[in-house]
Amino acid sequence: MKELIKHMTPRAVLGAYHLVLAYLGALFYGFPAKNLFVIAVTGTKGKSTTVELIDAILREAGYTTAVASTIRFAIGGTSEPNLYKMTMPGRFFLQQFLRKAVSKKATHAIIEMTSEGAAQFRHKGIELDALVFTNLAPEHLESHGGLENYVAAKLSLAKHLEESAKRPRYIVANADDKYGKDFLATKVEVCTPFSLTDAEPYNATDRGVRFVWRRGELFTVPLPGVFNLKNVLAALVLCEAMDIPLPTIKKALERMPAIAGRAERVEQGQPFTVVVDYAHTPDSLKALYETYGPSSTPGVKRKLVCVLGSTGGGRDTWKRPRMGEIADQFCDIAFLTDEDPYDEDPQKIIADIVKGFVKHKPHIIRDRAKAIREALKEAGEGDAVLITGKGTDPCICRAHGTKEPWSDRKVAQEQLKKLGYH
Repeated sequence: MKELIKHMTPRAVLGAYHLVLAYLGALFYGFPAKNLFVIAVTGTKGKSTTVELIDAILREAGYTTAVASTIRFAIGGTSEPNLYKMTMPGRFFLQQFLRKAVSKKATHAIIEMTSEGAAQFRHKGIELDALVFTNLAPEHLESHGGLENYVAAKLSLAKHLEESAKRPRYIVANADDKYGKDFLATKVEVCTPFSLTDAEPYNATDRGVRFVWRRGELFTVPLPGVFNLKNVLAALVLCEAMDIPLPTIKKALERMPAIAGRAERVEQGQPFTVVVDYAHTPDSLKALYETYGPSSTPGVKRKLVCVLGSTGGGRDTWKRPRMGEIADQFCDIAFLTDEDPYDEDPQKIIADIVKGFVKHKPHIIRDRAKAIREALKEAGEGDAVLITGKGTDPCICRAHGTKEPWSDRKVAQEQLKKLGYH
């Protein structure tokens, strides 16, 4: 009934409802963002990781932080997983969270902000000090009504920063992305680009990245792949602009722990690599496969086994064949399984992905646990199994609003134990 009412209500009416609700929440909790240095992170990929990187640097600098992201909600030393399957929960959640942060003496809040959250005005009433833009690629096109609206939703966050009464305001944007120039056109006091050229020479492997920052300081960060190097640069540039000393930034980055559900290794004593990752767009899938594929370690022959589906039944159907095409190109063995079919026929989702395969015939196992088990059985010494699409998602969403509790990491650990690895 709730979804029916939502679909029958004109977009303009829904927008007004969400806008009023956002300001009511801010008013009810006393506009807590005014008492915090608020950093928003937006983009298609890398948002959660960039939030974690910024948080680590600020904590190393001695600040008390609050974090709200797809992965978790944390204030100071307390942290709890985000079980909402929603990056920016509504119904006053963010305002209540920021009020708690103020009451617990936090000085900085780092908030992951999405296009759908922006379209529903969930950022309103949260005055920003800074905005970080990671990248932009097609996603959520059905819900936004096309790419132009998706881009506009992201750029509305830059406009929101312009409207902030705080001073100085900072924007950091990826100059290597074609939309970076639009964010860098934001009229604020500190406008800083970042680019891979700032890190040359650099080396990115499946174990971490090494780079020379602006041809001076050498950094070694234990996060894999070029995609993570970009996230590192985003955090580094922002914190440097905020006058955090470079030695402090370096110390935080070089001892970064693994980030849950983001190229997260599952170690159970097995002689091959197992990785759980949130990748659910063609670009992010390609970046992950390139990082762990045969060419990632010169001279080493590695078999790549992948487990994938397509997030969100009824959503972004255009990307399914492309994801299949990328898996067909990079993976030696592919297992297609359920991810979040919602009310769409799961077989139809998988059939759409299969259209992208030409070289290989993928294995179709809708039971995700069984798919993961069979993928692990295919791996030998030195190989890599990549389990994508869920990351830290706490459930699989099925028809009629039903949810199956889920954790790719836990399932991978359980299946490895059953295969005799301890």
